Amino acid sequence: MNRQVHHDDNDEIRPEYDFSRGVRGKYYEAYRADTNVVPLESDVAKVFTDSASVNQVLRLLVQLAKTNVPVETRPNTAPQPTSRAQRRGKKPKPVRAARG
Repeated sequence: MNRQVHHDDNDEIRPEYDFSRGVRGKYYEAYRADTNVVPLESDVAKVFTDSASVNQVLRLLVQLAKTNVPVETRPNTAPQPTSRAQRRGKKPKPVRAARG
């Protein structure tokens, strides 16, 4: 394997990239521990201050997702149009007298 580093003349960081507040290896230990690291948005992080509270709420959501929704809360039929005038479709065929 070739480990030589080739430097180009254009090997500069663009001005719009700001790494001044970057932390090297910030998630390294969590990654090595084989855990899922999920950064939270600031408003969510204010509510969930530790991993125990996050896990508790996620377990509750999983439990709710596994419960069955009672049949009574579902509508019995599909919604129907309020009047026949609003319905657009094929015109009914005229009824023909039977020959006999």
